[in-house]
Amino acid sequence: MSRQLIGIDVGGTKLAVATLQGGKLDVRHILPTAAASADALIDEIARAVETVRSRKTAAVGIGVPSVVEFATGTVQWSVNVKLADIPLRMVLEERLDLPVFVDNDTNCAALAEACDGSRMVVQNLVMFTVGTGVGGGLVLDGRVYRGATGGAGEFGHTLIGAHLEHGAPVARGFPQEGSLESLASGRALDALAEATARAHPGSALGVLRARGALVRGPDVVAAAQAGDAQAQALVSLLGERLGVGIANAINTFDPEVVVIGGGVATAGNLLLGPARESASRFVIPGIGEATEIRLANYGAEAGVRGAALLADHELGAADEPNDR
Repeated sequence: MSRQLIGIDVGGTKLAVATLQGGKLDVRHILPTAAASADALIDEIARAVETVRSRKTAAVGIGVPSVVEFATGTVQWSVNVKLADIPLRMVLEERLDLPVFVDNDTNCAALAEACDGSRMVVQNLVMFTVGTGVGGGLVLDGRVYRGATGGAGEFGHTLIGAHLEHGAPVARGFPQEGSLESLASGRALDALAEATARAHPGSALGVLRARGALVRGPDVVAAAQAGDAQAQALVSLLGERLGVGIANAINTFDPEVVVIGGGVATAGNLLLGPARESASRFVIPGIGEATEIRLANYGAEAGVRGAALLADHELGAADEPNDR
């Protein structure tokens, strides 16, 4: 009897839950979350587990938009959810009477993209998630790499456009001016959309603004896919900026695969093409020649799939004999 793993992907407004068994992910359930406190959010996570658990359930994996101390499953700090200084793993293990593993949501997505079913097929992978902000995840030598504090892979905060003529600039909070997140995120695309709508009233974005609508990044992607030249130029610009960050990652990690996911990645080749071309300009000759830069295979499913895989892989590691 193959064991069942439960994956939970926690977001600011919704929570996804699914089961993984025999390498196959069951249909995801998307539940709205309006949790105004940590206790309420924990209640929602526990209820989500109960909706899908069975006698075959062996463990639960949870991805959160947070800095996580992985060894203890303590959520140290979060973006868009009410979790901070919470020993989430311990709390949920006591409540569910199941092994629980907690990690950053982008680490989970990176793990999913490195696997085919439950099997790891990419040993070295870098993932960029381009949504409201820019996140990142790393799989190195066949394992998720978390760093000393659990915060590895914060590619959004790498500087790709800092002005250094007079030395290091004054830090003004995060995201810093000139960082990848400040220049290539969904928020950056929002700002570009509004400026372009004003400057080009005859464009699709300009017409939308004239109707009184708030013009945002998803509108840019939709207009670009419909063939609007101004919108396509914005997506291309974002892709070129992202490509500089990708080049930095390739120069640092020399991965087999770089994956682009997140909401902005729905622009597809309109984003991917410029990102690939830009990255190729800044990668050191001889490095990254075999690196594939591609869109995420699993899209919105990657987070919940990776959370279930996290539980599967961690249980497997616990089952392995320790010969040291």
